[in-house]
Amino acid sequence: MISRNFKNVLVVSIGFLSLFTAYGGLQSLQSSLNAEQGMGVASLSVIYASIIISSMFLPPLMIKNLGCKWTIVAGMACYVSYSFGNLYPGWYTLMPTSVILGLGGSPLWSAKCTYLTISGNLQASKDGSKGSDVINQYFGIFFFIFQSSAVWGNLMSSLIFGQDANITTIPEEQLLTCGAADCGLDISVNSTSTRPAQELVWTLVGSYIGVGVLAMLIVAVFLDNIDREQSSRFRGNREPFCQTFLATFRLLKDWRLVTLIPLTMYSGFEQSFLSGEYTKNYVTCALGIHYVGYVMMCFGAANSLCSFFFGRLARYTGRAALFFLAALANFACIMALLFWRPHPDELPVFFVFPALWGMADAIWQTQTNSLYGILFPRHKEAAFANYRMWESLGFVIAFAYSTFICLEYKLYILLSVLLLTAVTYPVVEYYEYKHPTPPVQEGTYTSHKETTQIHDKNIICQTEM
Repeated sequence: MISRNFKNVLVVSIGFLSLFTAYGGLQSLQSSLNAEQGMGVASLSVIYASIIISSMFLPPLMIKNLGCKWTIVAGMACYVSYSFGNLYPGWYTLMPTSVILGLGGSPLWSAKCTYLTISGNLQASKDGSKGSDVINQYFGIFFFIFQSSAVWGNLMSSLIFGQDANITTIPEEQLLTCGAADCGLDISVNSTSTRPAQELVWTLVGSYIGVGVLAMLIVAVFLDNIDREQSSRFRGNREPFCQTFLATFRLLKDWRLVTLIPLTMYSGFEQSFLSGEYTKNYVTCALGIHYVGYVMMCFGAANSLCSFFFGRLARYTGRAALFFLAALANFACIMALLFWRPHPDELPVFFVFPALWGMADAIWQTQTNSLYGILFPRHKEAAFANYRMWESLGFVIAFAYSTFICLEYKLYILLSVLLLTAVTYPVVEYYEYKHPTPPVQEGTYTSHKETTQIHDKNIICQTEM
């Protein structure tokens, strides 16, 4: 018999798997499918700019009013709206739905992280285990299931676009402009000439809408509302809006959070590079858009398997060793991409980079999420809102300069942020090693009414404890 907490982790994971099967597939295709005037990349930049704005006030407000469960459902609805915008892509459809997605993105992820952290602490107290170990395990399970969405979403796009009868061979003169050999700002000839038939695009987007709605139903029906009592108490004793609005920024007084900003922003930089630059300047340029799905499937499979593996391995090796491995893998890939000239005859090489990138991203995602949950157990909503805000800033910056800076310089920027992360992260890890943050015990959640009654007026932004 599986525990109730483990069942809830599975429900959240399957819901996110279904939702990001749709969104992940669309994100991978934006730089190639909607390449006209950089519209696709611009929509992604708007998404993450909106996430930054929503991170400032929406996560604590929504989580405390709706609870984690219904905040997740509402956030999923915002993601589904973006799929509708891609039915007839244009500036007047993609930009508004990008804003809607962004506003729901931060509450969605903050609620998910808060939910998994609460579940991990509850299960640890019940089993007599260490809270950080169970949280690591739960985040590992989540990302193992969630990251496989890249496999299914991109498999759908490749199978559907593979039916296009207009697939052409890439001319040799265009291959000379692929990768970092050329500036990489103008491959519009290849992008537009190999754009799939509109009927195939509608079929794909319609399928994505279906799995997005399915995600909402899975969470709404099967997920337990474990923080219902905290939410009802908050609605009955509502805090001033200004306190909720400033909660995310108030946590920046903690120097540990400030020191983690380069690490968090790098997560946005490295993800945006693979989905925006690698797919356009290497895969679409040299192989065609119908190969983007297969390449990103390789990334998703490696990411999923490594998320599960590293989530369990972390208790034996510690976070620092895993972060070092991820940094080493990304460093090697960046240096290789600076010199590699992609060609269709080297087909296996196109899959090596996303596989290594997926392994590294699995570490960045699982360990950074669990690190935030461990360092700030009493300010979870504000901590994870900060996580999404700074990660999204990395996305925004990367997508914003995508159409203005040559690919070579983008790789140098990515390398610089990675090196800065390698300097700042160990400081936090060393301090945590010397002064471990005490975990929140089970009684904090089950009997919070008694334990927090005295301190209600001092609670600013967290699930009441």
